Amino acid sequence: MKEGKRVDINVKDLGFEVAHVGINRPDARQAHNTADVLSDLFGFPQRETPGSIFVNNQFEIMKTKFLGECGHIAIRTNDAAKAREYLASKGVEFDEETANYDENGKLATIYMKNDIAGFAVHLLQKK
Repeated sequence: MKEGKRVDINVKDLGFEVAHVGINRPDARQAHNTADVLSDLFGFPQRETPGSIFVNNQFEIMKTKFLGECGHIAIRTNDAAKAREYLASKGVEFDEETANYDENGKLATIYMKNDIAGFAVHLLQKK
């Protein structure tokens, strides 16, 4: 990380919380196997999307290798744009090509450029 410019944002106002952990699997069959194990062990429900299977909303089992060597971590925040600015002031760089915006043009998600311990990290706007 490089040093960024100082901003006047209180980290507590951003309301950071872990939304989910994404686990990379090489294919859909192995993703289903992993999701089934988590569901069977802990009684968690599953919700399937085209690219992944959510298990109790805290685990996103990817049907193919996705960002991050191990997977990804989604960090939910009260204001994704301000969170990006705050983290940039700490030297975090973002991959602007991963930015998604809602119907009002407000930042909804964006990935950091660098992984943390093999996990890609992305911000996720609270609804």
